[in-house]
Amino acid sequence: MRKFLYIALPILFLAACTKDISRFNQETKKPSVVPGPMLFSNAVKNISDGLANASVNVNVFRFTVKHWAMAVYQDEAQYDFNTRAIPQAWWTRMYRDVLNDLKESAKIISADAFLDPGVKQNQLAIIDIMQVYAYNILVNSFGNVPYKEALDPNNLFPVYDDAKTIYTDLLKRLAEDISKLNAASGGFAATDDLVYKGSVAKWIKFANSLQMKMGMVMADVDNAAAKAAIESADAKAFTSSADDALLKYLPTSPNTNPLYTDIVVGGRSDYVAAKDLMDPLIALNDPRKSLYFGTNNNGVYAGGTVGTVNTYADFSKPSDKVSAPDAPLVLGDYVETEFLRAEAKERGYNVAGTAEEHYNNAIKASILYWGGTEADANAYLAQPGVAYATATGGWKQKIGFQKWIALYNRPFDGWVELRRLDYPVLPLAVNAVSGFPNRFPYPNNEQQLNGTNYSAAAAVMGNDKVEFKLFWDKF
Repeated sequence: MRKFLYIALPILFLAACTKDISRFNQETKKPSVVPGPMLFSNAVKNISDGLANASVNVNVFRFTVKHWAMAVYQDEAQYDFNTRAIPQAWWTRMYRDVLNDLKESAKIISADAFLDPGVKQNQLAIIDIMQVYAYNILVNSFGNVPYKEALDPNNLFPVYDDAKTIYTDLLKRLAEDISKLNAASGGFAATDDLVYKGSVAKWIKFANSLQMKMGMVMADVDNAAAKAAIESADAKAFTSSADDALLKYLPTSPNTNPLYTDIVVGGRSDYVAAKDLMDPLIALNDPRKSLYFGTNNNGVYAGGTVGTVNTYADFSKPSDKVSAPDAPLVLGDYVETEFLRAEAKERGYNVAGTAEEHYNNAIKASILYWGGTEADANAYLAQPGVAYATATGGWKQKIGFQKWIALYNRPFDGWVELRRLDYPVLPLAVNAVSGFPNRFPYPNNEQQLNGTNYSAAAAVMGNDKVEFKLFWDKF
């Protein structure tokens, strides 16, 4: 005992001489401040995960656009968005997990006195481009949403802004971001930029392609604004698939594609090809058929009916390419941009080339992206049912139908284009609980927590009905 006291006393003495013991409360492995670039990366991954996902708790758009059908659970395919609070999950992801992280990222980077001014300007512009991208998703999902008063932790009851007013401001912000980007200076480090690995030049192309995309959304409601946006961006937008904005997932957990996690790791036996897509793929001998889907258990390509129970073994499943762990998520691409150029020509906008050339470029690039060959693309385009001069219908039908096929595995964008171009004309899901969903209903928690502003917005948005068309959906 005496020896123990001799040893202990010096230790107690030394401890007593430590005046400030508060340092022991500092969490060395949990920093109080997250670096701005990491918040940017997290926001980009969160928005990508949401767009890539097929979980009925997260993203139901593959069923809405009738690319996939469900084998067992039919609620979501029948437009029941409330049972699983899907609008709430979508809203929360965009506001909390994406926009709020981007806001904090910009705040931290703005306050960094040691960051090169040119790099800082590029980083802040890129952050704002992704904010525009996220708000574009929110507006095209719900209509009127909180905007000017959003993301303020001291304002628990933000008002909902008019959707067209928001969209006009987003296009203005995007144009300003483009003017600030300078490829002569650096951007984010390659490890923080999950899309372009630090290439500011490619962010410039992405931003211009996004401006074309968002401008075209306005075409039927403000043709002059659409024309100006598209003509100013065309020459600086994507010129090949090498420019595509892709979030490339990794082959190992935890950064694999959500489809791999759900379908392969989770062993989900519920997703099958929809008849609405499979039938034309078969009829047109589309070379993407075997790249989009596998066969049923009998080695045959077949699609199920959206809204009814489909025996899993009888229908085609998503291909291994789609559910690969490292399958990339497309945030924007050359295929979509070429379809926009084709449409711009048909609308009389000043864009180089012909509508037919851009239409052909888009289809060919889609087939090549998925793994088809040049010969495959040429043979497909030579068919009377595909060739621009002979395909059925006017330009909206021709472009709309082929764009719907090419936007496979990009279901949110497919939903926007389906509403905007009105082609292809798809029947309602069997046993649908409503008409075709032109928008999401507002989240239930908005009714409970922000009731006054919710009620005002709901009254404007057709009493919060899913059939109510957004401001740009005029036909």
